[in-house]
Amino acid sequence: MTVLDQMYDEAIALQEGGKLEEAVGKLGELLAQDPNYALAHSALSVYLGRMERFEEAVAHAQRVCELEPDDPFSYVALSLICQKAGMIAEAETASMEARRRQAETGYE
Repeated sequence: MTVLDQMYDEAIALQEGGKLEEAVGKLGELLAQDPNYALAHSALSVYLGRMERFEEAVAHAQRVCELEPDDPFSYVALSLICQKAGMIAEAETASMEARRRQAETGYE
């Protein structure tokens, strides 16, 4: 297991222990070392959404889509956070993109 994977696991454990702010901080530290660590962006999107820091949450969800463009779930997650942020048009666009990617890749 790499140091970055350990940091990610620590962040997840912090969140599971109810320490959401600390988890966000740990993920920020991870991304300072590797800004392309998609799982960290994904987790940050969820955690920041829970904290109602929607602008940041959406930015991290968008980054996941950039890093994992062929994964339909990336767009589903973006759609969900956009819905929570009240960005309905963006949510619908992301949802359509998820369906398109699903059809292209054959994901069920």
